[in-house]
Amino acid sequence: MQQRFESIEAVVDALTPDYPVYCLRPAALARQAQRFIALFPGTVLYAVKCNPHLLVLDTLFAAGISHFDTASLSEIAQIAGRYRDATCYFMHPVKSRTAIGVAYGVYGVRHYVVDHRDELRKLLEETPARDLTIVVRLKTPPDPCTVYDLSSKFGCDVDTAAGLLRDIAAAGCEGGIAFHVGSQCGSPASYTTALALVGHVIARSGQLPVVIDVGGGFPAHYAEADVPRLEEFMRAIADGLSALGLPPETRILAEPGRALVADACSLLVQIQLRKDSALYLNDGVFGSLAEMALSSLRMPVRLLRRGASAVRESRAFTLYGPTCDGLDVLPGRFELPADAREGDWLEIGQLGAYSNALATRFNGFYPETWVTVES
Repeated sequence: MQQRFESIEAVVDALTPDYPVYCLRPAALARQAQRFIALFPGTVLYAVKCNPHLLVLDTLFAAGISHFDTASLSEIAQIAGRYRDATCYFMHPVKSRTAIGVAYGVYGVRHYVVDHRDELRKLLEETPARDLTIVVRLKTPPDPCTVYDLSSKFGCDVDTAAGLLRDIAAAGCEGGIAFHVGSQCGSPASYTTALALVGHVIARSGQLPVVIDVGGGFPAHYAEADVPRLEEFMRAIADGLSALGLPPETRILAEPGRALVADACSLLVQIQLRKDSALYLNDGVFGSLAEMALSSLRMPVRLLRRGASAVRESRAFTLYGPTCDGLDVLPGRFELPADAREGDWLEIGQLGAYSNALATRFNGFYPETWVTVES
């Protein structure tokens, strides 16, 4: 039975945990999912890679998300085995032949993405019928306001995309166009620019796509990330789609991950040793905090203590993880009460995205305890 608590303080009082604890707010997660569904002019696919925990998936499914951006056969199996009415989309541009065959034959997946002729050939060879919707992933220009640029690895140029659309039509399949402006996108104009490129592909291919997939990239409002509101991204997408003059039956997809889950989960960690201005925690960059080391994103941190208050004066601390590797340290310094000590807890907020999904078992440390919190 899932443990439920009124607050983070109640988690500390009841468990006094010397292990990391993920604290999920299901109500906040459901609200954000329903908000995105209400604002987006199409079908919302949750990007499973962002956070595949069953508590997260169950909450999103109950909130109305039944379509999923899956990037591997294991993700497809997880979704298909748990939700009878869910639809999986195999949205990784590079897939093994075995994965294609099993996704099609066992799990009934009919939506795939490609960005190269050899991948299209592989897909057509490994599927027995032409009841596929094949979406061509278009490369988008990098934007300095985006934290993670994905175009260096995936996506094709306009001419290649146009040729692939013609090949998909010639093979008897339905074709579509997709793009991804990069994770934690800070500029709504990135979507407008990408949709203008979609218009060039349509013009050069002579093919009307049945699907336009605007991908993910929708940002979370981290402490030091000045990003526009979700409504501004939706207006930019609506303007870009309007300029294309698409038939009304064209399906519009989005693949949000971070924007849905980031704010819905925090992590409770414990200080296990203090050395002057260094605090040693029971989770770190090889566990839940990888993204804090890999990016410029800063998550909020606060100290909790049972039975007594911390001093008001603050001090800048370095935070180390539990492994024996010197790389296991968070970048920058963190302002915390100056008397922070062994046995205190830190709540690190906004860790719903790319936290447990990136955790390793290095040195035998692995965060796996989850609770739900109402407030």
